[in-house]
Amino acid sequence: MKRDLKLEWFYPHPPQLVWECLTSSELIAQWLMENDFKLEKGHKFQFRAKPMPGWSGIVDCEIMEIIENKKLAYSWHSGPRPGEIKIKTVVTWHLHAEAKGTRLVLEHTGFKGLNGVMVSFILGSGWKGKISQAFANVLEKLVKR
Repeated sequence: MKRDLKLEWFYPHPPQLVWECLTSSELIAQWLMENDFKLEKGHKFQFRAKPMPGWSGIVDCEIMEIIENKKLAYSWHSGPRPGEIKIKTVVTWHLHAEAKGTRLVLEHTGFKGLNGVMVSFILGSGWKGKISQAFANVLEKLVKR
């Protein structure tokens, strides 16, 4: 059993602004989670949030690919206890310049087994709802600065 997520959004802003929102540690903390992200291939970092039943609140990541203003990919490993990896997936962001803005495509891939598929539904709901709205809000603040 396997499941991948693919979501798309359009923002009426240039790829450079969308990229900044995806790659600035301070901005990521506003729309996703606290982190120690650095835009360097091979950099290992963590997303940190309040632990919940069945989740440690920690996502261990490593930057796998960077194509400035076009693509960012990182591993996404998390589990029920710190250091215990149960879900190993990959998050890839694609930015496509369009005439009036940027199409942002998120691929979150590699959910395997019953537990992984269940987690994909939880994460998919977050990406589509609260997280995408928070991203849009942070991006709008960035535009107005």
